[in-house]
Amino acid sequence: MLCRLTIRNFVLVDRLELDFQAGFGTLTGETGAGKSILVDALAFALGERADAGLIRTGCERAEVNAEFDLDGAPAAADWLLAHDMDGQGALLLRRVVDANGRSRAYLNGSPVTVQQLREVAESLVDIHGQHAHQSLLRGEAQRALLDAHASSGLEALAIEREQLDWQVRELQALGFSAEEWLALNEEHKRLAHATSLVEGAQFSLQVLAEGDAACEAQVAAVANRLEGLSEYDPTLSEVAILVESARTELSEAISALRRYADRVELDPRRLAELDRRIEAVLGVARKFRCGPEDLPGLLTRWQERLAVLGDAADIAGLTARVASTRQQYEQLAQRLSGSRAMAADALGREVSQVMQQLALGGGRFEVGLLPVDGGNAAGFEQVEFRIAGLAGSEPRPLAKVASGGEISRISLAIQVVTSQAARVPTLIFDEVDVGIGGGVAEVVGRLLRELGAERQVLCVTHLPQVAARANWQWQVSKISKVGYVHSQVAVLDAEARVEEIARMLGGIEITALTRQHAREMLRLS
Repeated sequence: MLCRLTIRNFVLVDRLELDFQAGFGTLTGETGAGKSILVDALAFALGERADAGLIRTGCERAEVNAEFDLDGAPAAADWLLAHDMDGQGALLLRRVVDANGRSRAYLNGSPVTVQQLREVAESLVDIHGQHAHQSLLRGEAQRALLDAHASSGLEALAIEREQLDWQVRELQALGFSAEEWLALNEEHKRLAHATSLVEGAQFSLQVLAEGDAACEAQVAAVANRLEGLSEYDPTLSEVAILVESARTELSEAISALRRYADRVELDPRRLAELDRRIEAVLGVARKFRCGPEDLPGLLTRWQERLAVLGDAADIAGLTARVASTRQQYEQLAQRLSGSRAMAADALGREVSQVMQQLALGGGRFEVGLLPVDGGNAAGFEQVEFRIAGLAGSEPRPLAKVASGGEISRISLAIQVVTSQAARVPTLIFDEVDVGIGGGVAEVVGRLLRELGAERQVLCVTHLPQVAARANWQWQVSKISKVGYVHSQVAVLDAEARVEEIARMLGGIEITALTRQHAREMLRLS
């Protein structure tokens, strides 16, 4: 989910840092206060068009940083791993535009192209409204959403092979084995403690053989004394034999210690080499989310899978495989077509029902399946979302529906129905309340609250019925001084929410009655 948004010198915002929460939140405030500017700033960070007009007057550049938690965004994490970036924990998107209109983009501090920024952003946030960053208007996104709703994912062999190829290349370049890992750790442990080992060996030699009161000489003296005394008392013979045996073993131990002390040496250069090698192995293991000892097995499995996916060398074999694969493709595509047809019918009915609650009476949602001659990687048909009954009786593609407000509410209806299948963890709705009020506004608030139970939802709204349903609420206001105008955001506590809802209900003059009404709306939410 979106955790933090930092904005500097963007339109009316001089500097703003916002920490986001989970669930359903709203942005409210007077018209012109700059609510949509925050949405524009996020869209800019996600890869939307940039120009010098976004820079606050008198400044040299504008900058927006958006930080995301990747726990609920596996697609983004996989994209990062595929592009040799860290796909664990948090992701920071940074976008800068200067006075010449040139923009730069970064992911976790690494420079990337704007296209790469857009690719990873598509799996993080969907913005619904007039400021369109709307995946639902793209045909491939419509197909993916329908297939996910039907629980019928496509086997993307080309994508799998490409991913396997770079993974195998990386492990081969590492040149790592399980035996090396054991040897690396043993040698590193020895070199890391070389000073202690040398000192310990020298100390032991001093005590046993080389010191003034060395044990070896004292034990030898005891052995000789007992041997002489045993002539007077044979019972001491056994003791003398034991002491002599101890002297012999002690002598062997001293010899081994001397050989060890001669062999052990300090080698900081080799230790540094081992550190680098171990860190390289650990880095690859973290990337592939396994233990270092598991890497050789991964390489073997991936090579075997690549061999299965590889093309045969002979033409006859390749021709036979093409025919067999085509037959398998047609069988899978036919099953997929049947699954899509059932899902398209169900999705059309369910979305149409929700649309009736959103002041889109008479509107009907359809999912068109357009045949593709010969089929393609996605099956035998293209998917097209259509709307009928709004701007005429004939179904029209969703992308051609003119009203931004209608698109927002239709998108809301689709998101509610497909919330279990959709994968984007953060949804932002801008102007979903255009042209509605009363009971419909309450429905919008309820639907957004339901969505917020599963994903992070942020809504820019003028409607108190929507704002009252939120788990949390921010107020945007504009501060005007001589030669200085900027927008600011306040996090509202319980009492401040009462005042803001009352303002939205009653206009300029807030009365005790409007405050009472606001409290009642918040209590019922």
